[in-house]
Amino acid sequence: MKRLAAACVVLLLTTAFAPIDNEPPVEIGWSKLVPPAPVAPPNVKSKSFLSGATPSPALGGSEPPPPLLPPGEDRPWLSERRNQPGAGAPVPVVQELDGKRVKIGGYVVPLDFDATNVKEFLLVPFVGACIHVPPPPPNQIIYVKVEQGFDVAGSFDPVWVTGKISVASQFTGLAETGYTIDADAVETRKE
Repeated sequence: MKRLAAACVVLLLTTAFAPIDNEPPVEIGWSKLVPPAPVAPPNVKSKSFLSGATPSPALGGSEPPPPLLPPGEDRPWLSERRNQPGAGAPVPVVQELDGKRVKIGGYVVPLDFDATNVKEFLLVPFVGACIHVPPPPPNQIIYVKVEQGFDVAGSFDPVWVTGKISVASQFTGLAETGYTIDADAVETRKE
C-alpha cells in the first residue's frame, strides 16, 4: 500500500511540474502582434501635417524645397535597408507572446521550397504582401519554419499556422520580421 501511495505522489508531482507541450494553441489575430501605442504626455502639442515645411518660391517662400536624391545618383532601392523609415530602431513587438503556442491565419510567401513542398516561409496578413507591394511592418510578418515541410496548394490560398511563437527579429532578404514560429502544423484555411 505504501508503494502505491508513493508511486501516486511521484506521478502527481511529475505531471504537475512537467512542461505542457500538449496545451491547446491560443488563436490570435494580427492585431495581437502590435503593442499598444505609447501614451503621449499631456503637455505635448501635436503638429500639423505641414508644420516645418518650407513654402515654395512661387507661393512667397524664400527657398526651393530640397531635392529627393542628389542629381545623377542612382540607388538600388532593394538593398537600401538602412534608408527605410524606422531602420535601426527596435521592432515594436508584444513580449508576452514569446514562447506561447499559437494558431494564426495568413498567407504564404515561400522562402525555402522544393516544387510545392515549403519548409520556410513568411506568413503575412494579406495576399501579395512582400511580393508586388512594400512589405507590412516587421511586427506584421512572421518567419515560419516547418521541419518536415508542407505542400502548398496555391500561393494565394490562406493557411492556418500552429506552433510556438518567438519574439525574434530577423531579416530574410525580402523583409524584416518581428516574430518566428516553429510550426507544428500548417493547414489550408477554408474561407
